Amino acid sequence: MKKYIFILLASAALVLTSCSPFQVRSDYAETANFTTYKTYKIRIDDLKLNDIDKDRVLNELSRQLQTKGLQSGENPDLIVNVKANHKKVTDINSSSPYGMWGWGGPFGWGVGMSRTWTSNYNEGALIVDLIDSKTNKLVWQGIGSGISVDSPKAKQRQIPEIMAEIMKNYPPQRK
Repeated sequence: MKKYIFILLASAALVLTSCSPFQVRSDYAETANFTTYKTYKIRIDDLKLNDIDKDRVLNELSRQLQTKGLQSGENPDLIVNVKANHKKVTDINSSSPYGMWGWGGPFGWGVGMSRTWTSNYNEGALIVDLIDSKTNKLVWQGIGSGISVDSPKAKQRQIPEIMAEIMKNYPPQRK
């Protein structure tokens, strides 16, 4: 019995730690040979963030690229283009009218009230494009969304987390 409880608890812990609040996806060119890429240079022309968030993104991106075995260089194999955007999100929630007054359970008659409320917030996304410097073609793209743009404390924690999640998919595992 103890064995089954341990397996159940271990499974629950694994599920909880593997859940991510972010939506991350990536795509890559089938013809790209990712083993030939050794150096990179970050281009930030499209990175429209405040200086604090820009530093967070660039520091974590550089760290992630270096853990993948890439080194920064002036004559790079890859051009890394980073973009950021955000959108307004409206969540609509409602409550069921059951449970106030009534006879005969949920199918009887009585008085009930339903409530609907909305919440508005901004959700941010980061996009990382890896471009082959020789061909000037996109070879890999990672996109992560779900950053709480309205909360400075959340951004401070989430930007490194989402960048790590995005870069988990590089280099791609060919099928």
